[in-house]
Amino acid sequence: MLKPILLVEDDKRDLELTLVALERSQLANEVIVVRDGAQALDYLLREGDFRQREEGNPAVVLLDLKLPKVNGLEVLQKVRATESLRSMPVVMLTSSQEESDVLRSYELGVNAYVVKPVEFKQFVAAIADLGVFWAVLNEPPPGSAKASRRYE
Repeated sequence: MLKPILLVEDDKRDLELTLVALERSQLANEVIVVRDGAQALDYLLREGDFRQREEGNPAVVLLDLKLPKVNGLEVLQKVRATESLRSMPVVMLTSSQEESDVLRSYELGVNAYVVKPVEFKQFVAAIADLGVFWAVLNEPPPGSAKASRRYE
C-alpha cells in the first residue's frame, strides 16, 4: 500500500513548483498539502479538521521552515516528541541557508535538510529526487496507511 507524502508549504509559488516537480517524477503516492504548521500537526496527530482521517503516518513529511502559526522547527520538535510519529521521516525543505537553522533542524532530529534551488530546472530535479528516494527507495517505518484526500 502506498503511503502519502505530506507537503507543508505556505508559499503559493513554492507549493506549485513542488507539486509540478513531484508530478513530473511520476510517483504514484498521493500528496497531501497543508499550508501552515498548526494544520500539519492537526493532520499528523489526527486532530481538528483531520480527526476522521485514516490512521497511519505519511511516507515522508516535506516541511518548510518558515511557516505561519507554528514554524517548521516547532512542528519537527513535536513530531520527535510524539511516540507514534518519532520514526517518521521528515525533510526540511526550505530557502534558509542559515547555519543556525540547519544546526537546529539536525539537533531536533530532521532526516535531511534541503535548500530549495532558485532555478526552476534544479528545483524540479531536487524535488523529484527527494520524492523518489523517500517514497520509493526508502523503507519507511511501520504504521503508515494510504490517505484518500488532499487538504488545501
